[in-house]
Amino acid sequence: MKNIFKHTIVCACLAIMTMSSCNYLDVADNFEEAFKYDSIFVNKTNLERYVWNIASLFPDEGYKFDKLGSFASDEAFSIMISDYASLDFVQGNITPTNLRSFDIWNSMYIIVRKVNTVLNNIDKTTDLTGREKNELTGYLYFMRAYAYYRLIMYYGPIVIVGDDVMETNETEDYYDRPRATFDESVDYVCSELERSAALMPDEVSASYFGRPSAGSALGLSARLRLIQASPLWNGGSAARRTYGSWKRSTDGVSYVSQTYDERKWAEAAAVCKRIIDMNIYALHTVKKMPDTAPLPDNVPQHSFPLGAGDIDPFRSYSDMFTGESPFARNPEYLWAQRSSGLVNYSRHAFPYELYNGYATVSVPQKVIDAYRMADGRTIENSSDEYPYLTDGIWNNGTDLIFSGYTLKGNVHKMYVNRELRFYASIGFSGALWPMLSTSNLSKRNIQFWYNLNGNAGKNSNRNLPYNVNTTGYSLRKFVHPEDSWGAPGQGEGYENSRRLEKAYPIIRYAEILLAYVEALNNLTSTHTIQDYPLSRNIDEMRYYFNMIRFRAGLPGLTDAELASQETMQSLIERERMVELLHENARFWDVRRWGKYEITEREPIQGMDMDADGLAFYNIVPVNQTVARNRVVDKKLILVPIELNEIRKSPSMDQNPGYQY
Repeated sequence: MKNIFKHTIVCACLAIMTMSSCNYLDVADNFEEAFKYDSIFVNKTNLERYVWNIASLFPDEGYKFDKLGSFASDEAFSIMISDYASLDFVQGNITPTNLRSFDIWNSMYIIVRKVNTVLNNIDKTTDLTGREKNELTGYLYFMRAYAYYRLIMYYGPIVIVGDDVMETNETEDYYDRPRATFDESVDYVCSELERSAALMPDEVSASYFGRPSAGSALGLSARLRLIQASPLWNGGSAARRTYGSWKRSTDGVSYVSQTYDERKWAEAAAVCKRIIDMNIYALHTVKKMPDTAPLPDNVPQHSFPLGAGDIDPFRSYSDMFTGESPFARNPEYLWAQRSSGLVNYSRHAFPYELYNGYATVSVPQKVIDAYRMADGRTIENSSDEYPYLTDGIWNNGTDLIFSGYTLKGNVHKMYVNRELRFYASIGFSGALWPMLSTSNLSKRNIQFWYNLNGNAGKNSNRNLPYNVNTTGYSLRKFVHPEDSWGAPGQGEGYENSRRLEKAYPIIRYAEILLAYVEALNNLTSTHTIQDYPLSRNIDEMRYYFNMIRFRAGLPGLTDAELASQETMQSLIERERMVELLHENARFWDVRRWGKYEITEREPIQGMDMDADGLAFYNIVPVNQTVARNRVVDKKLILVPIELNEIRKSPSMDQNPGYQY
């Protein structure tokens, strides 16, 4: 694969017919412009500066506009294709010659080469202590593994370079290597993550918030192992249906295993259990306050984690996303980073007219319906005490105030009696947006109405027709009550408007607990992995799944639910959809479960945006071309490799379904 390595790893820029050299050691602060290559290793200061500039080549994960994730799945929608490249992906417009922002193949292999260069020369830096060298080596292993991890998530099977720093100006054969299988790719990256975890610190001080730790490495390993164990990649009917004929051209080996291996679930469970047993991480909780919402009778009143009696479930969930809780001390983050991209993303939840937002983040009805009622029942099976009603406006007479949140008494009945994560995450029609930082009192505590002629509706923004909500629901999850954006034409700081700084959770403890339960749920016998005897242990599943439920103020699992593997899998899938909303889980979840072609065929639905009054609350398919033209094709499970890379690498196969 001449172009992968000569164009990206070998530090050479190739055009179709010509080759000119370039320096892939260029970094964000132009470090190499001031120092010659050998100066990197002259002393510890230069080396550390170079290493941490490698880290700067990774993107801001909270900047969602140019990545796969929410808008390439069924948990988000917009008509602003120009802003969200993933909308182009689900329209079927991404091809080997038109990748928009999804061509990360080159950039990740540049990182691999930079890391390998340092690893091959680190001994030249003689003023590093043994401890410093080990820790820096651990970070380097992590950066390389993270680059490979991102490649797997986009492309599936990767090309494994190992520790090689490829020579320049060699023949084509020198650079031509085939892709590894999916299992080989995951096994290699997980082994590298294990190596890094053994050398990196278990915890990172607040002053270095954003740097990964041993738990970060194990968390990514757990995520990859869960994907590897799941139906699409683990020899079941989904693997056969999707990748049964995909074989490596050099030797005829299947890229995706066609033989089911239950032990892969045990491997995933073992990594999760190791993280749990580190006794470093915990779910974020906030202590019960005078205005905490009362718990339904079926939620245990015991102290957390055996109940929710001593916590505020709304604040426990909401405060870690909005910036309210100090994120550098959040015990739930295995890895998180300050994210200006996330702050910008939250702006897209606000209406444009008057409130200076962009209004492009819409949440489909499917997500809304996944949220439970306050007592844990589904909307299809609600109780008399907490009913799900669709027959009109609440007309409560007074507002309901809990945990600093105000549920106005004039909202539709379907938004009453819902679980607390619903109110923490969703901006529905009539929801109150405090926007307390603005000095303009008339712009504080505003109800946003998404009906046709509402203040956030379709007719509120005639000049920018793409900057409008399209489902009647926006994302409140990352919006703090003080967040405000000024006014159009006046600037985002107009009238003292400001936003709290936010951190994007790349991986958090709640995901590990859900992954652990899912992995155990799929075991039918006992497997011993790293001295852990692992089986479908109902007590373990109950304890860790209930942690998530209790933190949300919901009741735990029943014996009947735990007894059924199928029921538990369904509950896990629904819980992940709600708990991890817009955290880049859903896109890969529906694929690894082998359900992508099912979930994506369901129409994007929402409120009737062309209506006012009660007619607005009818659930209808979104009446937009971008919604109607969504493509369901199993090739869209993966991103294609850029065409020139394929043409210049005879041994490297393209992903299925994409033409050369």
